[in-house]
Amino acid sequence: MAFRMPLRRIALARPNVPAVRAFHATPRAFVKVGDELPKIELLEESASNKVNLAEEFQVANGYIIGVPGAFTGTCSSQHLPSYINHPRLKEAGQIFVVAVNDPFVMKAWHAQLDPAEQTGIRFLSDPTAEFVKALDLHWEGGVAIFGGPRSKRFALKIEDGKVAKTHIEPDDTGANVSMAEKVLS
Repeated sequence: MAFRMPLRRIALARPNVPAVRAFHATPRAFVKVGDELPKIELLEESASNKVNLAEEFQVANGYIIGVPGAFTGTCSSQHLPSYINHPRLKEAGQIFVVAVNDPFVMKAWHAQLDPAEQTGIRFLSDPTAEFVKALDLHWEGGVAIFGGPRSKRFALKIEDGKVAKTHIEPDDTGANVSMAEKVLS
């Protein structure tokens, strides 16, 4: 007669955590009219020059322009030039361009697009995407293209430190609803 080992059930250790679903029926909670800006420091021209847009927009109204990346085709040839060349630019108030890039890339891009610095547009770096994530204006599709999360293409009108109007591209990177002709008119 052969020796038989009794069968034992081995319980695998499983944390008592509810399952997380990847699908949900509720739409994403993009920034909306009436929201305050997050108090997050962005960088301008260097790692030591910090800018907090929540504080900047307590002083004057204006716009935040979000772009997927500095030196990218649509951003450099269409989106930003639509603001730089717009006849009502000077009436728009403060304008900040935000991209998930390092401050040195943003400084070089600013120098290329506005070499005489006549527009008054300021170029800010959101190197970890913390600012655009706080607004829920990031997309993960940038991993394959850009190596990490990126900003959606958007324009936000800011009045009295709060979002007064949103212009968010529905496909994340297109250039339609956030162009200066539609935003500044």
